[in-house]
Amino acid sequence: MAQAMAKGFISAGLTKGDNMVASFHPSDQPNIEAFKSFGAKTFVENLPVVKQSEVVFISVKPSTVPSVLGNVQPASDGKLFISIAMGVTLAELEKSLSTKARVVRVMPNIPALARSGASVYVRGKGATTEDCTLTQALFEAIGTCEEVPENLIDPITALSGSGPAYVFVLIEALADGAVRMGLPRDLAYRLASQTVLGSGKLVRESGRHPGQLKDDVTSPGGSTAAGLAFLEQNAFRHAVAGAVEAATLRCREVSGNK
Repeated sequence: MAQAMAKGFISAGLTKGDNMVASFHPSDQPNIEAFKSFGAKTFVENLPVVKQSEVVFISVKPSTVPSVLGNVQPASDGKLFISIAMGVTLAELEKSLSTKARVVRVMPNIPALARSGASVYVRGKGATTEDCTLTQALFEAIGTCEEVPENLIDPITALSGSGPAYVFVLIEALADGAVRMGLPRDLAYRLASQTVLGSGKLVRESGRHPGQLKDDVTSPGGSTAAGLAFLEQNAFRHAVAGAVEAATLRCREVSGNK
């Protein structure tokens, strides 16, 4: 994800590669080489990165966040930390840094790799309006970005964080059905993925309710009506809504937010 963000920021003209510094585990050679190819300075320790930066991205496994931030805490005064570490709350981030550090928590998703992500952010108690404006501009370079209250992060994680997995299953199922009916698999995947992409774009750009758009496609007694009836008979809508609920409950279990 860090690599996707860096590419997006550079492509959008928000920064240059030689303005970036990044730290990695010594064994993470692929990412080290990728960042070097952008023109970035790379390190195998974290403190030099924080000392040389005004904006610091926390893009590590959640379990390592306390030790990583504890290591850089002495250099964190006056810095803006933007965390994409899933499940790590603002309170947990802020208590590991200087009281003069500012923190923004971001929840991106995997389509950011294609610069089509759906991100949200939560401002920490010390974050300024300028910090939030910068965060939004950065993440809009790799998709969309909106500010939300922190109590919505768990259901958002279940929707837009986990949602791509549900959509990948849908694309696979659409293609499997088409293959069963005689389509070549590569054609089926291309058509299924473009259908999902185009449908999502139409919902966003038209401003119309998805139910209205569904009705536009559905002729009385037609093939779409038959397909929709099969989905309803097999609880498609309930299964998808239930997946979001189950994922939310799991997020709350992990984060301790009952």
